[in-house]
Amino acid sequence: MAYNAESTLERTLDRIPDDFRPRIAEILVLDDASQDGTFAAGRRWSQRPGRPPTVVMRHTKNLGYGGNQKAGYALAARRGLDIVVLLHGDGQYAPELLPQLVAPLERGEADAVFGSRMMHPRDALRGGMPLYKWVGNRVLTRVENGLLGTDLSEFHSGYRAYRVDALDRLPLAHNSDGFDFDTQIIVQLADAGLRIREIPIPTHYGDEICYVDGLRYAKDVVKDVLSYRLAKKGFGTCEWIPQPAGYAFKEGDGSSHALLLDRLRGLPPGRVLDVGCSGGLFAERLEALGHQVTGIDAVEVDGVRDRCSRFLLADLEQGLPEGVGDGYDYVVAGDVIEHLSRPERLLTQLQDVLRPEGLVLLSVPNIGHWYARLRIALGLFDYDRRGILDATHLRFFSRASLRRTLRSAGYDELSLTATGAPFWSVLGGGPLARVLGLLSRGLTRLRPTLFGYQYVAQLTPHAARTVVAGQHVPVQDILNRQFVPVDRPTDRPADRVAV
Repeated sequence: MAYNAESTLERTLDRIPDDFRPRIAEILVLDDASQDGTFAAGRRWSQRPGRPPTVVMRHTKNLGYGGNQKAGYALAARRGLDIVVLLHGDGQYAPELLPQLVAPLERGEADAVFGSRMMHPRDALRGGMPLYKWVGNRVLTRVENGLLGTDLSEFHSGYRAYRVDALDRLPLAHNSDGFDFDTQIIVQLADAGLRIREIPIPTHYGDEICYVDGLRYAKDVVKDVLSYRLAKKGFGTCEWIPQPAGYAFKEGDGSSHALLLDRLRGLPPGRVLDVGCSGGLFAERLEALGHQVTGIDAVEVDGVRDRCSRFLLADLEQGLPEGVGDGYDYVVAGDVIEHLSRPERLLTQLQDVLRPEGLVLLSVPNIGHWYARLRIALGLFDYDRRGILDATHLRFFSRASLRRTLRSAGYDELSLTATGAPFWSVLGGGPLARVLGLLSRGLTRLRPTLFGYQYVAQLTPHAARTVVAGQHVPVQDILNRQFVPVDRPTDRPADRVAV
């Protein structure tokens, strides 16, 4: 990649080792709308005899450091390349080390290889790196390693090689177009569990122009790793980090799913319809308790069919699917109805699949919780990856609005419980999380509408059923005279007698 590199581009490309050139399928020169003759220099070099096949492109608009990389990696994928190397056109990074850089990728030992100037830190100073940049590099790398749980010697080198199929697994289109693109791609690689190797490279500082605002860059990269950590805890959206398809479940963590499991543990084993079952982790625990679980979800997560007795793929926004059956003893809708634009329709349908005296157990987040109230009061409202302000929520419920919704859908409330805030999720299982969890549960008992994080309801349909000639019949059908017992002759009028 090149920007205003007219004076250095050809010399940099000339330094590619002669014995390595036959292994190069293509050289892609991406001129990011330079204001000098970079494009012409690239064309001159490509037309000289004995050069590897070279594609020279010039963007008509400056895409930025990250944007130019996105364009290059997309082009490499379209052209069917297996390995792509990021080489700066200003000569700051040594083309002589290309064979060493790609070797771990060719051997299948890594998905990405970074050239590091800090594997031997003193060499960077000897190579001309200014002291303030050396200190900043070391400090930022330590902070980033600490937040990400990685052990890289340097986060800020621009000399990198990637397997193209590894890049295809990353949502690069959502990455920054700025200089923090390099940090974001490290975060994505680490999050995806891809393998990163480092090799030592020499440091060179010449007369090239640096376009990086150091303070802004430091702020951006720290913000990126903090955003990642918060997103993994459910805060913020962070579109450049993929969100897992299934939810995590930890038994006894005080969450709504743990409370629903405790309720079902105290009930006789029966047939359960798990609406919005995700990966089936909740269903798996119900099966272990002796329940027979049918799961429904719009996405089939790997392994879900092994964890449920039966799985149905269906979009609940369209209602219950055909073939779901009936006669269920229990229906569970854990954190489901807030994802629907018309939850009342699904709630009404659930009554039809229950056996007489069956139960519905559901949970929803509490929009009246202090966290959501504070975000709104401070003018900081935005969506999160999960929790009360999950970006996929279409409906928000307070305790009062939940009760109205349930009544209008035809349910009687047997119990409605509020859970405390999930400090275990944010802080892990340490002492601080336990202390805050105890405090949260205590405050939730005092004022559930403010401190309750989620509501867990146990419901029964309001419409009564009766037994006529051995059949379960809705009372309303009798009142509407729509029911005729099968053992009553219909060819003569019945005596009009009531007892």
